[in-house]
Amino acid sequence: MAGIPFDRLEGSIWLDGKIVPWSEARMHVLTHGLHYGSSVFEGLRSYGGEIFKLEEHTQRLHASAEVLCFTIPWSEEQINDACNQMLIENNLTDAYLRPIAWRGSEMMGISAQSNTIHLAIAAWEWPSYFSPEERLKGIRLDMAEFRRPDPKTAPFRSKAAGLYMICTISKHAAEAKGYSDALMLDWQGRVAEATGANVFFVKDGVIHTPIADCFLDGITRHTVIGLAHARGIEVIQRRIMPEEMEGFEQCFLTGSAAEVTPVSEIGPYSFTPGDITRLMIEDYMIAVQPAKESLLVAS
Repeated sequence: MAGIPFDRLEGSIWLDGKIVPWSEARMHVLTHGLHYGSSVFEGLRSYGGEIFKLEEHTQRLHASAEVLCFTIPWSEEQINDACNQMLIENNLTDAYLRPIAWRGSEMMGISAQSNTIHLAIAAWEWPSYFSPEERLKGIRLDMAEFRRPDPKTAPFRSKAAGLYMICTISKHAAEAKGYSDALMLDWQGRVAEATGANVFFVKDGVIHTPIADCFLDGITRHTVIGLAHARGIEVIQRRIMPEEMEGFEQCFLTGSAAEVTPVSEIGPYSFTPGDITRLMIEDYMIAVQPAKESLLVAS
C-alpha cells in the first residue's frame, strides 16, 4: 500500500447503507463537513479478524455526533455490523477501520440544521503507526507550538475532525525537524497529549498520566490503565508540568493507531524504555488478540 494515494486503493467502502467500489465513495465539494469541520470519526484496529473495542468506539462515534448537535441515522448495531462487513468485503483480518459521519451539502453556511447526515466506513491494511525500528528504541517528540484549547472553547469530548487541525500542523512541524511526533501542552501550559495519542510517564514504578479534561480520553488509554491495575501498578492521573519530565524515567504513548509506543525523547528530556513500558506493550498485544476459541476451526 505504500505510496498509493488513499483514493486509489482497491476494495469496497460502506457509504450511507450501501457497499460501493472504493473509487466511487465520494462527496460534493460544497459539503458542510468539509467547509466547517462538522464531522466526527473513529479509528479502530482489527486483529485476527476481530475489531478491538468495536462497541466502545461506535458508542463514542454516536456521542461525538451528539456533541456537534447532529444524530447519526444508523444504530450502533448497524454500524458494528457494517464495520465487520468491511473486513469480509475487503478480505482483511489485521486492519485499520475508519468510520466517519458528516453533514452534507443541502445548506452552505454556518447554520446547517437541515443537512443530511452521511456515514462512511473504510477498512485497509495499516501496520504500526510508527516503524518497528522507532518503536524498539523509542520515538522522538518535539514540543508543539500549538496547545490544546481551553475546554470552554472547544468540544474536546468529541472526536471531531476540526479539532485535529492543530495536530496536523504540529506533527508536520515536528517531522520537518526529524522528529516522529510532537507533545502538546494544554491552554495553561501543562502536559496534555501527543498529536494523536495519549501520553504516560513512569517514575519509581508508578505510572503518571495527565487528567483528560481538555483532550480526548482515549479508549486505548483506558485499556492500558486497566492493564496496569491488573499488574498491581499504580496509575496516578494528575496535572503534570513540562519541567517534571526531567524526573521521569520512562514514557510511552497510547492510541488505536499508535497502540503502545515507547518514547525516548521529548524536546530536551530523555527517557529509556523499561520494564513497565515493555509490560504494557506485551499486555496490550495480548489483550487485542481474538479469544482462542474464536480461532478454532471446526473439524
